Amino acid sequence: MSRTETDSLGPVEVPSDAYWGAQTQRSMTNFAIGEESMPIAVVHALALVKQAAARIHGRSGALPADIAALIEQAAAEVAAGRHDAQFPLRVWQTGSGTQSNMNVNEVVAGRANELAGAGRGGKSPVHPNDHVNRGQSSNDCFPTAMSIAVAGAVRDRLLPALAELSAGLAEQSARHMGLVKTGRTHMMDATPISFGQELSAFVAQLGYAERAIRNALPAVCELAQGGTAVGTGLNAPAGFGAAIADELARLSGLPLTSAPNKFAALAGHEPLVALAGALKTLAVALMKLANDLRLLASGPRAGLAEVRLPANEPGSSIMPGKVNPTQCEALSMIACQVLGNDATIGFAASQGHLQLNVFKPVIVHNLLQSIRLLADGCSNFQRHCVAGLEPDAAQMATHLDNGLMLVTALNPHIGYDKAAQIAKKAWAEGSTLRAAALALGYLSEAEFDAWVRAEDMLGD
Repeated sequence: MSRTETDSLGPVEVPSDAYWGAQTQRSMTNFAIGEESMPIAVVHALALVKQAAARIHGRSGALPADIAALIEQAAAEVAAGRHDAQFPLRVWQTGSGTQSNMNVNEVVAGRANELAGAGRGGKSPVHPNDHVNRGQSSNDCFPTAMSIAVAGAVRDRLLPALAELSAGLAEQSARHMGLVKTGRTHMMDATPISFGQELSAFVAQLGYAERAIRNALPAVCELAQGGTAVGTGLNAPAGFGAAIADELARLSGLPLTSAPNKFAALAGHEPLVALAGALKTLAVALMKLANDLRLLASGPRAGLAEVRLPANEPGSSIMPGKVNPTQCEALSMIACQVLGNDATIGFAASQGHLQLNVFKPVIVHNLLQSIRLLADGCSNFQRHCVAGLEPDAAQMATHLDNGLMLVTALNPHIGYDKAAQIAKKAWAEGSTLRAAALALGYLSEAEFDAWVRAEDMLGD
């Protein structure tokens, strides 16, 4: 069953159960590319824009009160996720996001008309362009929705998950601050470190990434709305940009403001590039965390085997009893994807030709994917890896006792050259540092025991 809808190009047949109209239907045919749907968070944010705009126009008298009320109700339903199935369009569409903006305009109008008793869809009494899109264009609506969707995802998903992982690592770090082990540089034995100190580095790295993310958010929250087609604000009432930013801040709970320069807000996306860079910083820190734990847990008999990771599932279809560091591998893959997304975002944001960047859908698609993956990855890694990891204190002690770089403690007492001779002799002969030092006659037993103490080599 279908009904006939029209746009400026003529009539189009639309499924009778659809709220959308002719432009959405055309887009489904013209942009049948891939499987990546426009992120639903962008759709919900666009609906908030329509709700806020209708409220402002209703207060000013620019829209009749009954029309404004219908739009507000329909848009609120869309923003709440009640009509998600009505948004089938792909990411791969016009670079301004016009098809998705019109998809929202048509669905809000179609639902509003149904609420008014005029049947589903259509343009009366509520018109998708004249009423729902009043004082707006896709060129300022879509980047505004990008900002809202991205800032909301960071606030609601990423920052809580990052805090969860950081807290878990901090707890493990505090618990094992006194557990001394061999440090390693260049993948070779180095001077001692405590396991708690080793873990504290990850807490600090994640803290740096979190600060970078938070520092990027204020610029992301500056909205393009009110710039309309090219940044001049044509067809938007005076003060509309500031008014709708205030209204959207109330609706979303985000610290949204009106962008001071609407030309830049439409033509460039540097705030999103900066946020993507902060997400890349987090991905880099997570990659190191995953790789280091994977190395420390390698074995269990032919590797370092200093850390035991939770055995979450069998690791091989052919080797019985094998358990792999799967959480580390998953987190590493997430980091790779985020690094790739950052490159895509950078390339896309560089394409701000004249008054409009026309790569907006791919920017927000990649950015929201990175946020979602990082949030899920942080939370999952904490729950299924960090929370259950345990150090193998005996293995750490064995490596520490057999290590050669404890000889560094002798530098201030006998000098670098003699200390190096001790290390080389111990390595060549397979003996302990103590035996080599005594054999060379560079110090006494009492002096060696007093000066070479791993627990005294950890710093303040």
